Amino acid sequence: MSTAFEDNINRARSYLERFAAGTLGHFIGGKACAGDTGETFPNHCPADGSLINRVAAGNEADIDAACAAAREAFAGWAAVPGEQRGALLHGIADVIEARADEIALVESMDTGQALRFTAGAAVRAATNFRFFADRAPDARRGRSLPAGEHDNYTMRQPIGPVGVITPWNTPFMLATWKIAPALAAGCTVVHKPAEWSPLTAQLLAEICAEAGLPPGVLNTVQGIGEQAGKALTEHDAIRAIAFVGESTTGARIMAQGAPTLKRVHFELGGKNPVVVFDDANLERALDAVVFMIYSLNGERCTSSSRLLVQQSIHDEFVERVAERARAIRVGHPLDPDTEVGPLIHAEHLAKVTGYFEIARAEGATIAAGGERADLPWPGHFVKPTLFTGASNDMRIAREEIFGPVLTAMPFADEDDALAQANDTPYGLAAYLWTADSARADRLSRDLEVGMVWVNSQNVRHLPTPFGGMKASGIGRDGGDYSFDFYMETKNVSVAIGEHRIPQLGAVGAD
Repeated sequence: MSTAFEDNINRARSYLERFAAGTLGHFIGGKACAGDTGETFPNHCPADGSLINRVAAGNEADIDAACAAAREAFAGWAAVPGEQRGALLHGIADVIEARADEIALVESMDTGQALRFTAGAAVRAATNFRFFADRAPDARRGRSLPAGEHDNYTMRQPIGPVGVITPWNTPFMLATWKIAPALAAGCTVVHKPAEWSPLTAQLLAEICAEAGLPPGVLNTVQGIGEQAGKALTEHDAIRAIAFVGESTTGARIMAQGAPTLKRVHFELGGKNPVVVFDDANLERALDAVVFMIYSLNGERCTSSSRLLVQQSIHDEFVERVAERARAIRVGHPLDPDTEVGPLIHAEHLAKVTGYFEIARAEGATIAAGGERADLPWPGHFVKPTLFTGASNDMRIAREEIFGPVLTAMPFADEDDALAQANDTPYGLAAYLWTADSARADRLSRDLEVGMVWVNSQNVRHLPTPFGGMKASGIGRDGGDYSFDFYMETKNVSVAIGEHRIPQLGAVGAD
């Protein structure tokens, strides 16, 4: 064990001691609380299976208390001037940066993500808060839309208390990506984090309180999705639900929120294609292909999990991907040399490894990986895997595996590449590698996805819209697109002078 690795382990243990000392509870109305029933569930470390802590199992009563706190705090928070809300959000970013080491190490042990990636979680989260803090003063401003006899102008108002349900893969950053714009808009929030990664949600609630966020503006309820999550999506105080997760869960949330006519924003699953043409810069394409499927343990919605390579270069390019996959360093998430850590949970491990047998049964070849990684720790470690000899009708090419697993397939020409890329129920993202700018423009237009990166891996620009088509989601995040979700737009029409008003029932009226 290197000195840096040992130091990371020791610091992580010190941060985790507070969680191990008791039950991780909720944060409601500005205070930590144990929950209505006292029931708990275990939270285990993906790296070695050890028990980190026990977590409060929130129920309808806990959600009701959180929603009541959010509803009570809403009027006061909505009335705070945007400049003051922005200043407070900058203060939250300051505290996030001050606790960056704690956030990174806790999230790494809670999720299994390699520290090289969680180390950037606090930086990105603070950036999210600062981005929306700077936009808070203008959140309510609308447009002037004059007409001949009326002066029309629009204004935006916060929609009310909202529910935010976040996933387990990059929980801290994604929570801030949803919560920061809601707070900037003037909404209050009830946050239900994923039960497989509960720790950093508690840190975020504490950070916001430490920075001075008023009680009740952000409330966090831990718990199981089928219980706490369902209660949140059905609660009549909640005006909108922002959810990141799998598509089947999104469909259930839409149904649960329908009786109360909730607005929904869904960032759901993906089976994203990366399309490599023979005129591409193949060295850069290789780096991007490997990074976008094997980073973050492959547990990311925007991973390029389908590799479409032009026939003329397919065999050589795919073999180079296989070589890189075999060389990726799998290890403990706190080891600085680790590139791929353990999968988050035993259930998820069983799902991902189950596709190895599915691939064999479907007639595909396992060119790399396809088995558990033999390491000194009894965690959920899997070797980075590459399937070849596949076709787009196979389950390994159609279903979201959500792990370090890539399926490679050849294509003949541009039309074939487009047909294969679009032949999926999902439509989140696509990646194109070509030197032909006209081809890139045509495919960017015709691909049935919400986002396209050309000659690039996934690089986020915060003002741009983020979201998908088809089974990959509803709505867009980013910049003003986030405010469109968390705010209502109202039009005001003011008559200019005395325009003609039709008369009914008046003597001599037309």
